[in-house]
Amino acid sequence: MRLCRFDDNRLGLVEGDQVIDVTGALDAIPAQTWPLQPGDPLAANLSAVCARVTEVKSGATAHSLAGVKLLSPIATPSKIIGAPVNYSAHADEAKADQGVAHGQTILSIEEYGPFLKASSSLVGPSEGVGLRLTDRRNDHEVELAAIIGKVADRVPEENALDYVCAYSIGLDMTVRGKEDRSMRKSIDSYSVMGPWLVTADEIDDPNNLDFSITVGDEVRQKSNTSYLIYNVQKLVSWCSSFYALYPGDIIMTGTPEGVGPVTDGDIMVCEMEGIGRMDVAVRHA
Repeated sequence: MRLCRFDDNRLGLVEGDQVIDVTGALDAIPAQTWPLQPGDPLAANLSAVCARVTEVKSGATAHSLAGVKLLSPIATPSKIIGAPVNYSAHADEAKADQGVAHGQTILSIEEYGPFLKASSSLVGPSEGVGLRLTDRRNDHEVELAAIIGKVADRVPEENALDYVCAYSIGLDMTVRGKEDRSMRKSIDSYSVMGPWLVTADEIDDPNNLDFSITVGDEVRQKSNTSYLIYNVQKLVSWCSSFYALYPGDIIMTGTPEGVGPVTDGDIMVCEMEGIGRMDVAVRHA
């Protein structure tokens, strides 16, 4: 099932070129009391919501996909986790390109460990990327995003995918510099996710998906998740060995070679096998 969050926080079922407004299915989410539990309520109750979607979609209002504003399908993750240099070819280009390395020694993903991005940096494709620090290089990094569906705490690698409820396309935008990744990648709008989530049952193997990003007429990045150094299940297991993962937490699994700068007016076209396509506009913030 493909679910999107659109317009004024409506829930949509994506079928072909239409978005069916199934906001009524959100009644499957139990009422919450303060203090709120960590995590995103949609991700935590995704199975129940999907069951309700099948019940309420008949007769629901349909909209043209092209006519709605697509927000991030996950609204309130407790964490956005990044996997640095998780493709060997990207590690090689980072070592060779001082525009990426910025005078720093490039280590391995095992040496770096995952980094955290501010959840406030999360937007959907229709919101676009607002560039800051435009005197410096601002790069696109397209990758598979895995969405956690239940609390994962020190889970073994062999069943780690059981904790992933859905997948999406992620853009881990970054401004180059000497600051820690968690600062340079946490700028408002520098985490883009969309165009919708695809439930995990529709993705046979997240570690074998073609994906790409095009800017203008130029294909910048084109790869397959089979080249991940740490695959999805290893990332889930590794991250959860340090801290609990909560429903809605997002793991951006890493980007391949071909990262490059974008500027005001660019359109980034991201495509992922089994998920779809999102167009993301770039502007000055």
